[in-house]
Amino acid sequence: MEQGKVKRPGRGRPRLRPQRVAGDKAYTGRPIRLYLQRRGIGAVIPRRANESRQGTRFDRQAYRERNRIERTINRLKQFRRIATRYEKRAQNYLAMLTIAAILLWL
Repeated sequence: MEQGKVKRPGRGRPRLRPQRVAGDKAYTGRPIRLYLQRRGIGAVIPRRANESRQGTRFDRQAYRERNRIERTINRLKQFRRIATRYEKRAQNYLAMLTIAAILLWL
């Protein structure tokens, strides 16, 4: 959690505090929630069935968006060149990502 950075659009140092953090039920523990609360970061993490619902609201729409992005990344990883990072140059890798995204879209 301490090493994550959010790149700013344009120039400047990266931010160290995102507005919200999304995660699945594995990250619903009390230490993580307290850490995020102390730093003023919103948590988009569903609660487990055996946890109590203590005043925190769950943004279902934001969680669905996270899930959609995760599924898209998993579909992109089905292309071997992308999953194994066959292209070492960033420009070539981005081109292969674009081609794979076009193929998925078609």
